[in-house]
Amino acid sequence: MAIAATGAVYRYRYRAFISYSHQDQAWAAWLHKALETYRVPSRLVGLTTAAGVIPPRLAPVFRDRDELPSATDLSRKVDEALAQSANLIVICSPRAAQSRWVNEEVLAFKRLGRADRVFCLIVDGEPHAGEVIGHETEECFADALRYKVGAGGELTHERTEPIAADARPGKDGKSNAKLKLIAGLLDVGFDALKQRELHRRNRRMVAITALALLVMLVTTGLAINAVIARKAAVVAREAAERRQKQAETLVGFMLGDLNDKLGEVQRLDIMQAVDDQAMQYFQSLPSSDVTDEALAQRATALHKIGSVREQQGRQPDALEAHRAAAEINAQLLSRAPGDVAREAAYADSLKWVGQVDFSRSDLDSALENFRHASELLQKAVTARPDDSAFAVSLSQARTDIGRVLEARGDLAAASAEYQAVLAIFNQLGTHDPANTRWRSEQGFAWNNLGKLALQQGRLDEAVTAYRADQRIKQALSSSDPGNHQWQEDLLVSNAILGRTLGLCGESEAARRYVAEAVDSAKALMAFDATNTDFAYDFADYSQLLARLLRWDGQVERAAAPAADAIRVFDGLLAKAPTEAGLQKGLTQSHVENAEGQRTLGHLDAAQRSAEAAKAMVANALVANANDPAWILLLAQIETVLGNIAASSGNAAAARVHWKQAVDTIALMARTSEDPHVLAALATALLLQEQIDEAQPLLARLAAMGYRAPDFVALVASRKLAYPSNRALAQRIADPVNGQ
Repeated sequence: MAIAATGAVYRYRYRAFISYSHQDQAWAAWLHKALETYRVPSRLVGLTTAAGVIPPRLAPVFRDRDELPSATDLSRKVDEALAQSANLIVICSPRAAQSRWVNEEVLAFKRLGRADRVFCLIVDGEPHAGEVIGHETEECFADALRYKVGAGGELTHERTEPIAADARPGKDGKSNAKLKLIAGLLDVGFDALKQRELHRRNRRMVAITALALLVMLVTTGLAINAVIARKAAVVAREAAERRQKQAETLVGFMLGDLNDKLGEVQRLDIMQAVDDQAMQYFQSLPSSDVTDEALAQRATALHKIGSVREQQGRQPDALEAHRAAAEINAQLLSRAPGDVAREAAYADSLKWVGQVDFSRSDLDSALENFRHASELLQKAVTARPDDSAFAVSLSQARTDIGRVLEARGDLAAASAEYQAVLAIFNQLGTHDPANTRWRSEQGFAWNNLGKLALQQGRLDEAVTAYRADQRIKQALSSSDPGNHQWQEDLLVSNAILGRTLGLCGESEAARRYVAEAVDSAKALMAFDATNTDFAYDFADYSQLLARLLRWDGQVERAAAPAADAIRVFDGLLAKAPTEAGLQKGLTQSHVENAEGQRTLGHLDAAQRSAEAAKAMVANALVANANDPAWILLLAQIETVLGNIAASSGNAAAARVHWKQAVDTIALMARTSEDPHVLAALATALLLQEQIDEAQPLLARLAAMGYRAPDFVALVASRKLAYPSNRALAQRIADPVNGQ
C-alpha cells in the first residue's frame, strides 16, 4: 500500500514504527518521546506534501512491543503495527545490525511497498564498515537496509543507500538528527524546521534569563547555608555536604548549559552576572573545601568571564580572567603531572590567553602561549592517538601559531603549521571518511595554504590549494543542499578560487566561479535577510564580479554589481560603523566603482567614489598606520585618482597622484612577493613612463604567472615584453593535472 500524495498519511494508525535492538532501548525511549512531544510549526500544518497532509503532532509512534515468541515469524502484533505505520525508523548500531528482528522488521516493511519511507538514526558504529576487513563488527546497518527487496519479497544483492540522520558526536548531533528525521517524515526541508527551532529557542531565552537570575539567588543561598552548616556540629556535616553538592551542581549548570543558552541570544549582561555569581560561590568556600573539582569549575568560570569581556571589548580584563584560569589549571596539573586530561585543560587555557594577546597585537606573548599549548597537546595526542578531541585541539593551536607567524611575515614557517593541520585532518579523515567535519576542516586548511602561497607569489600553488578546498566544499554542499552553512562555505571557496584565477588570466573561469558565488549569496540573503554574513558575502563578491566584468570589457554590466556592493556595505556599516572588515569592503567597492565610472566617462561620479574611498583610508590609517591592507588600498586609490585626472585632461595632477602611489607602496614592495603589491607599484611606475624601474617588477610578475587583464593591457600599451610561462599557465588552467 503506497502513500498517496494528499492526506493519505491518516490511513495509518501510527505516524512511525521505531525498530531497534533492545540494547538500544534508551535511544528508542528518547526518540519516541522526542517525536510524540514535537509540535509541528503552525505555518506548516495543513500543507500537503508527498507524505500527506502535515499534522500538528506526530503521535502516535509505535515503540513498545511484546517479546517475539517465534523463531521464524514476527509476532502478529508487530506485523499489524508495521502495516499500520506510515514510516519506519530504524535505530542503527552494531547491536541493531546483528539483530534478526530488526532485519525482519525492515524486510516486512519493505515488502509492504514502502521502502521509500524507511529512515535511519545512526547512534553507534559505522555505516558500511562490514565491507572493510577487520571492521565488520562496527557495521551499523542491517542487511535489509543495505540491499533492495525483489519482486517476490526476497532480499537481493542490489545495493541501496539508506536515508540516515546521524546522532553521533561530531556528526549531526541529537538535536539536528531529530529534526532531520522529522523533516523526512513530513517531507519538508530541514531548514524549514531548523529555523523554526531557532525562533522557539529565542523565545525560551526570555524565560531562561529569568531562570538565570533565580538560579543565582538559589546558589547564593545554598552556598551560604553550606558554609554555615559546615561550621555547625559534626552531626550536621552530612547535610552541609549535601547542600554543597547541590550548590556545585547548580554552578555546573550555570557554567554549562545556561551560559551557552545565554550566549546564543547575546545576553552578555546576564552571562556576566551568572559567571560573577559562580565566582562569588567559589570565594565563599573554606580552603578545606576547595577540591580539585571545584578548582576546575573555577577555571571554567574564569574562562567564561574572559570570553564575555572579550565580546564586550574589555581586552585587559579578559586577559586577567584567562590568566587566572591558566594559573588554576597549572596548579591542577602540578598535582598530577602527566595527567593527559589536565595537560589538555592547561593547554586550552594557554590558547585562551594567546588569543587575547593576539587580538592586542602582542605577537611574541601570543606565540609563546600557542607553542606551549601545542607541545602539551602533542603529548596528549601521542598518549591517546584515538582521541579526536585532542587532535582537534592540537590543530587549533597550530592554526593559531600559523596566524601569528603570518602576521609577523614569516610565511614559510606559517605554511609548515598549516601543512601540519592539514595532516591532522587527513589522518582523522582516513579513520572516519564519512565525518563531514574532518572534510570541512581539510578544506579550511587548504584555504590557509592557498592564502600563503598567493602572498608568496606562488600563484600556481595557490590555485591548486584553492581548488582542493573548493572540491571539498562542493562535495559537502552537494551531499546536503539544504545546509546553508555549507552553501556559504562553498560560495566563499568559489569566489576565492575565481579571484585567483582572474589574477592568472583565466577570465572565463574566474567570472563563472564568482558569478555563482554572488548568486548563492543573494539566495541566502533572500532566505535570511537578517544574516549579516550572507550580506557581507554578497557585497564583497559583487564588487569582485564588477572588476572581472570590467577587465573583460563589459563595463556597463559591471556598474550594477559595483553599485550593489556599495549599497549593501553602506547598510552594514550603518549598524556596525567600527567594523574594520566592513570598512575595507566598502573602500574596495568605491575603488572599483570609481574605475568603472571613469571607464564609462562618468568622471564626476568616479571622483566622488575615489574621494570617499580615500577619506575612509585616511581615517583607518590614523589607528592602523602600518596595516598592509590599508596601505595597498591607499596606493590603488592614488592610482585611480591619477587615472581620473588623466581622463579629465589634467596631466600634472595625474602625475602627482601616480607618484604618491609609488611613494605609498614602494617600501612594502621591497620585501613583499604578494602580486597585488608588486602589480600596484609596477602599474604606478608604468603610468609615469618609468620603464626601467618597472622592468624588474615585470619580470617577477611574469615568472609568477600574474596576468590580470588590465595589467597585461597596460604593459602591452607600453610595447614591453611580458612573456607567459606556458608550463605554469598549463598547471593553473588544468583542473586535473594542475592540482
